[in-house]
Amino acid sequence: QVQLVESGGGLVQPGGSLRLSCAASGSIVSIYSMGWYRQAPGKERELVALMDNIGRTNYADSVKGRFTISRDNAKNTVYLQMNSLKPEDTAVYYCNALIRTERSYANPYWGQGTQVTVSS
Repeated sequence: QVQLVESGGGLVQPGGSLRLSCAASGSIVSIYSMGWYRQAPGKERELVALMDNIGRTNYADSVKGRFTISRDNAKNTVYLQMNSLKPEDTAVYYCNALIRTERSYANPYWGQGTQVTVSS
């Protein structure tokens, strides 16, 4: 079994910053990619940022220049540094990872979600 545990969400004022963390644990052989998605009320889940196992990144246009994704491969952890936050960034943020385990070549796994609210 694999678990993704997120932390770091909360309430922040517009223009503020937050850092999300997501740690993967379990029967992990290797992690191909780790990233973040978000879902606002009434909207579909969307990609925020993704990093593969060689450091290539992909960002949603709406967060480029404000958010930065990083990984600590030794800790199986991905981070999302969010700066210059806007009210439209308010959403539940989900960690996602494509992981090879002892039983499967590659499966996607999701965290439980962490709420980010940007409001004055």
